[in-house]
Amino acid sequence: MSAGSPSPARVSGDRMSLLVKIARMYHEQGLRQPDIAARLHISQSRVSRFLKEAVSLGIVRTVVVPPPGTFSELEEAVQERYGLADVVVAGPSTDDESAVLAAIGGAGAAYLETTLLGSERVGISSWSASLLAVVEAMAPRATRSAEVVVQLLGGVGDPQAQVRATRLADRLGQATGGTAMYFPAPGVVASPVVRDALIADPYISDVAEAWASLSVVLLGIGSVQPSPLLAASGNALPESDLDALRTAGAVGDVCLRFFDADGSLVSTDLHERVLGIGADTLRAIPRKIGVAGGPRKFEAIRAAVLGGWIDVLITDSFTARRLVEQ
Repeated sequence: MSAGSPSPARVSGDRMSLLVKIARMYHEQGLRQPDIAARLHISQSRVSRFLKEAVSLGIVRTVVVPPPGTFSELEEAVQERYGLADVVVAGPSTDDESAVLAAIGGAGAAYLETTLLGSERVGISSWSASLLAVVEAMAPRATRSAEVVVQLLGGVGDPQAQVRATRLADRLGQATGGTAMYFPAPGVVASPVVRDALIADPYISDVAEAWASLSVVLLGIGSVQPSPLLAASGNALPESDLDALRTAGAVGDVCLRFFDADGSLVSTDLHERVLGIGADTLRAIPRKIGVAGGPRKFEAIRAAVLGGWIDVLITDSFTARRLVEQ
């Protein structure tokens, strides 16, 4: 009952009967307010006032009953615990990696299809199984939902992995109607000198300049230990770099910007050899959507939200529950 509203005890019996009748006609019988007004020979505005009074007196109570497979309370719990702007939780049947990928892929696609606007300038990080699941689940739309799609990072590993990174940006461009801007460079090079020389190339520098004007980015969250599938694909760092990162305390990354368990940036030799969006530029983008799930990624996901690397998380229900519990 709202402050200042009359209590049921102060409402006359006749008026209470009328309030209940109107409430039942509207909420149970499905009659529209004009029809109720005509039946009872009162004005429509009076019907509206009676319906509001019925709510204030507790005669009508709205209860939201989430259907199976939705996780609104869990989403709110994760959002509040980590100060995120939004959380989307998918419900795979198990926490097996393939089941998780399928579930978060569909959830991520639905989220993007709902929230992207035609004027969006979207960035997407390099090839990852999570992002691939999202873009493959997206259906092309009749209306454009993005102005441009910009690749944030070169491919990591063998040349075929670099091709996959380009295809990911291309696929998202097709799904959103946005013009794709590719970053035709390896994600990691031999030295800072090589990195500086490549970033000076006019075409590469044009793409890099576009990073600062992005309105939203779609990010995979990597763990220091790559999955067997990722390692077999050639889309992984050399073991020497991974050993150095582990020694420095790294647990995960977004766009090859590695962080520790608290989400703080970890600086190693690798940091100066990455060809991709910088940490400060990435953090300044208004909406950063992280897509990841599964037990192997848990520590990296938690660190990413703690460090503010993402502000929207799309994950699975098993991971979300662990995030709330810790």
